[in-house]
Amino acid sequence: MSPPTGKMYLGITIAVIASAAALACVQAVSSESDAVAESTAQPSLSVNVTTLEPQTLPTTIAANGDIAAWQEIIIGTEIGGLRLVDVKVDVGDEVTEGQVLAVYNDTTVRAELARSRAAVAEAEATLAEANANAQRARSLKTTGSLSEQQIQQYETAELTARARLGVAQAQNEAQALRLAQTQIVAPDDGLITSRTATVGAVTGPDQELFRLMRHGRLEWRAEVAASELNKLQPGQIARLTLPGGGELEGRVRTIAPLVDVSTRNGTVYVDLPASDVARAGMFARGEFELGTRRAMTLPQSAVLLRDGFSYVMRLGPDSRVVQTKVTTGQRVGERIEIAGGIEASAQVVASGGAFLGDGDLVRVVEDPSSWDAMNRAEEAP
Repeated sequence: MSPPTGKMYLGITIAVIASAAALACVQAVSSESDAVAESTAQPSLSVNVTTLEPQTLPTTIAANGDIAAWQEIIIGTEIGGLRLVDVKVDVGDEVTEGQVLAVYNDTTVRAELARSRAAVAEAEATLAEANANAQRARSLKTTGSLSEQQIQQYETAELTARARLGVAQAQNEAQALRLAQTQIVAPDDGLITSRTATVGAVTGPDQELFRLMRHGRLEWRAEVAASELNKLQPGQIARLTLPGGGELEGRVRTIAPLVDVSTRNGTVYVDLPASDVARAGMFARGEFELGTRRAMTLPQSAVLLRDGFSYVMRLGPDSRVVQTKVTTGQRVGERIEIAGGIEASAQVVASGGAFLGDGDLVRVVEDPSSWDAMNRAEEAP
C-alpha cells in the first residue's frame, strides 16, 4: 500500500472541518428554536396576587360539651294510695312557684281530717274536766277531805288528758298535711321538661310526676384540657356554635375543682341566656375568649390543602409559581393565620391556585373582574 499523499491529508482535514461546522449550525438552530419556544410560551392562568397582612386575632381555647339544665327539680308525690283526678300542666309549660300542677282525689283524706278534728274536740273536753277535778282536789288538800293518793290520781288524770289532747292535735295536723299533699304544686318558677302524671293513675309515695327546669336557665358544660384550665376564670366570654349553625354567647360561671382521670379534662360551667334555639341535651362546640394578639394572615382562598399539608402558590421572579408549604394557625372569618413558611413580602396567588401546578407560568392582573375575560382569551384558539 502506498503512503498517503498531501492531497489526501488535505481532503480529510476539509471533511472534518465541514462536519464540525454543520454540527455547530444544528446546535445553534436548536438553541434558537428553544429560545423562541420559551419566549412564545403562553401563561397557564391570569391571577391576582396578595401578600401577608397583619390582623388582630382573638386568643381562644376551643372546647366541646353538652347543654344541660342549670338545675332540674324532680317533683313527686308525698302521699300514696290516691287517684289522680286532674293534671293541669304539660311539657313545655312555664309555671310559677306555688302553682297547682296536679290534683288527687281527697275524699278519704277529708273524712280522716274530720275524724281527727272530732278527736281533738273530745280530748279538749276531757282535759277541761280533768283540769277542773284536779283544781278542786288541790283546793281541798289542806282540809284533809281527800287523801294524798286521791289528789295524786286527779292530777295524773289531768296530765293524761293533756297528753291525749296533744296526740289528737298531732293526728289532726298530719291529716291536714295529707290534705295539702293532694295538690301537687310547683316548688319554684321554671319550665316543665318532663311529665309522667296520668289522670286516673293510683300512685305510691315518692313517685316522680314532673321535672322542672328552674327559671328556664341553661348551662354549657364544656370539657377543657387540664393544661388550659388555669387560663380560664369566671366572667370570661364563651361563644357557642349550635347544631344547625346557630350561635350563642355565654359567660363562665365556675370551673369544676376536679379533673376526669380517664379523659384528663375538666368541666367548665357556662351560663347561657334565654334562647329559642338552645335545648337541654344538645351537643355544642365553642371557644373561650382570652384576649387578642397580632398575626399575619392571608385570604383562605390563597391557602391550598394537599396531601394533608397547607400550601400557597408563591410568585417567582420569572412569573412562574412555586408551590410553597406553610404553617397555618387560627381561622377568623375569610382569613387564616400564617405562622411560618413564607416571608411577609412574598407575593402569592390570591385565588385559583388549585388549578395551577408547581412551575406554571401565570399572568398577574390587578383588576380581579378581568380574570375571566383574560382566561377565556388565553383558552381561545
